Amino acid sequence: MTVTKTKNGTELILAIEGRVDTTTALTLEKEIKDSIGGVAKLVFDFAKVEYISSAGLRVLLTAQKTMNKQGEMLIKNCSADIIEIFEVTGFDNILTIK
Repeated sequence: MTVTKTKNGTELILAIEGRVDTTTALTLEKEIKDSIGGVAKLVFDFAKVEYISSAGLRVLLTAQKTMNKQGEMLIKNCSADIIEIFEVTGFDNILTIK
């Protein structure tokens, strides 16, 4: 998994490539925690995400809880497979997905 960070003022875009699973979720969590200070809008670009496991979903849930206190969070460019994972787990009701 690779994460490319782009910051525009108080907006942070994290473009993720690869798999977000038990072996990479902690890396993503650290990237978020290290970068989220002062961010009012957190955007995840999932255009190149191949798979997300329960460990990855936990990281997104933690990020959402943080952003509920300091702004908003959005996940965009999800493949049909990723959308299906969000729907089956009910995360489509918790997260803003476009």
